[in-house]
Amino acid sequence: MNALEQYKLSNGTRIIISPSSDTKAVTCLAYFAVGSRFEPAELWGGSHFLEHMMFKGTEKRPTTEDLSKQLDAVGADYNAFTSKDHTAYYIKIDGRHTELALDMLSDMLYKSKFDSAEFERERGVIVEELNMYEDNPSMKVEELFEEQLFAANTLGLRIGGLTDNIKTMNLEKLVAYKKRFYAPEHLVLVLAGKIGKNTRDLIKKYFGAEKMHGAKRLSYKKFSWGTARKTATEPVKILFKQTDQVHMVLGFPAFDYDDERNAAQLLLHVILGGSMSSRLFIGVRERKGLCYVIRTGVTNYGDAGAFTVTSGLDKARLTEAMATIYEELQRLVKDGVTDEEVQMAKDHLSGKMVLQFEDSARVADFYGQQKLLMKRVETPEQKFKRIMNQTPADVNRVARSIINFKNAKLGVIGPYKNAKEFLDAAKLPWFV
Repeated sequence: MNALEQYKLSNGTRIIISPSSDTKAVTCLAYFAVGSRFEPAELWGGSHFLEHMMFKGTEKRPTTEDLSKQLDAVGADYNAFTSKDHTAYYIKIDGRHTELALDMLSDMLYKSKFDSAEFERERGVIVEELNMYEDNPSMKVEELFEEQLFAANTLGLRIGGLTDNIKTMNLEKLVAYKKRFYAPEHLVLVLAGKIGKNTRDLIKKYFGAEKMHGAKRLSYKKFSWGTARKTATEPVKILFKQTDQVHMVLGFPAFDYDDERNAAQLLLHVILGGSMSSRLFIGVRERKGLCYVIRTGVTNYGDAGAFTVTSGLDKARLTEAMATIYEELQRLVKDGVTDEEVQMAKDHLSGKMVLQFEDSARVADFYGQQKLLMKRVETPEQKFKRIMNQTPADVNRVARSIINFKNAKLGVIGPYKNAKEFLDAAKLPWFV
């Protein structure tokens, strides 16, 4: 991989270029630090709605078809995604068509029309998208868990909002919201992959023309663990659904983006549930056949984080499954990890990073999120070095800091009318 380049345009747009001589593709990825946690009540779901509207036509390309035809004609991959604290738009394309990608992205981000007829049509599309998530317990249960863990803060709200919000969303207010956040001084633009000699001139041409909006610094209500504990005093949030499996997320408060303990937490994740040879996968699935899916996860935000265990469990063997999960977690806290496990986890992450950086889209995402959301931008080599410097004692210290059942929360979807009914079925004396 060639040298990383970072600079800023005169209008405040932050640029990252990560060249690679091993690919003919380039990914152009635009980030704005706005997501669901920034939204006022009347615009809940607005960031996601905005993402949809960016593909509905611009002054230069009046319809959705005008946008998509040009990109489809050259075989480009393109899409967008909304998170709780950022929204991103990307085009992955043959490097020979870099100008088309930059032209298209800047046109969508700054010149979208926001046609009222398209806006009304898109309501139905988004409502059906939300309904799709409602019908997918493995996705919905993650929302339940975060509602409980991050209670009393917009961080705990569903990214897409509720269907009632979408049905009453006001176009004028949404456009005003867009103008506030979609400013060049808030934009991070990343290009990764095949970088031509004229790429920097093209970036300036298409992204340097938009003048600064004078937009205020982005802000949101900071999250407080103390407030969340007072608000969500019950440990379990239940959604009744007549399912064959019990879908659950068990999780604990963890670390924000910039916490130095994240390197050790990643190793903990791999050892406990981040691979098919992890403790939970072997102990719960392979040895006892209690589930098909079981995994751990790490989530970071600017002011909070979570460490989770996610699974779909046989309701007839729920008690045994939950007891086994509990025993595995407690055994790790009590006895710690071994030198061999830590080394294997390091090797696992090293291999995953090699695979990740073969894809220009993954490279762009790696750098873009850091530039947008974190205090510093690390190269893969720097990140890997931090991980390699972690010791078993570091991992054990982090495990004991995170895995504390006094702080745990559970999101559950299954045939239980309330939390007590689930707790009685699962027999969780450690969770009362």
